[in-house]
Amino acid sequence: MKVSDIRVGVLFIEGTNCEEESVAYFRVLGARAEKVHLKQLGRDVPGGLRRSLDDYDILMIPGGFAAGDYIRAGAIFAARMRHALAKDIREFVRSGRPIFGVCNGFQVLVEAGLLPGLSAPMTATPEAVLAMNDSSHYECRPSFLKQENRGRCAFVSRIPRGKVLTMISAHAEGKLLFPRDEEKKVLKELIDNDQIVFRFVDDRGRYAGYPWCPSGATYNLAAICNRDGNVFGIQPHPERCFFRYLHPDWTRDGVAEGLGDGALVFSSALDYVARRF
Repeated sequence: MKVSDIRVGVLFIEGTNCEEESVAYFRVLGARAEKVHLKQLGRDVPGGLRRSLDDYDILMIPGGFAAGDYIRAGAIFAARMRHALAKDIREFVRSGRPIFGVCNGFQVLVEAGLLPGLSAPMTATPEAVLAMNDSSHYECRPSFLKQENRGRCAFVSRIPRGKVLTMISAHAEGKLLFPRDEEKKVLKELIDNDQIVFRFVDDRGRYAGYPWCPSGATYNLAAICNRDGNVFGIQPHPERCFFRYLHPDWTRDGVAEGLGDGALVFSSALDYVARRF
């Protein structure tokens, strides 16, 4: 498949953000991308607005505060997705097509049972939670992320293992946790299955605590994927470093032209689809 034939749906509801930028950036890379409201994937909309998951090769869930993040971050968006689209989403995942969740989108994927996806493509109840940061407040800062994946994840095919990227953390509930009595077992499974994608590091590439790991997440986890590598959740925002001039250090090193680190995540997903389908 040519990149110009790849169709991307950026799913939004009330309270999401960065959907406009995400659509624009997929288009910059040559793909056909559009915003799609969750209601458009149902039946209660005029025919001209109606969409199906089969209209897309990649589905993205952006950041923000969907439905005000009431109950828990991402919980309402996830419940509405499951109610309207559970069967379609399972088929989408089983087909190998990528699903991409950023920040609030990562929270939605966890609440929907799509990540970490240890026991099924879409579990009946969440296997993890993204809890309040250790600082007990919203954290917005540049973060360094080390690529840890050995090749399973569709979203890092253009990012060498061990490479450190800069992305922007902007979350209050970013602390990835697993059931306390199963944490060691879950971490071992994630490592053995090659489901760990990015971990927070300091400016020298070393694993470190706050503020380098702004949430206090288990094992410094910043991004994971499912067993098949096509469902990916990342807490920091790659779209906020898509261009080089969006990087916080561009005025110091004078490099403003070209694409930034975040673009590598977008282009990796497109490369995966172009090669596979």
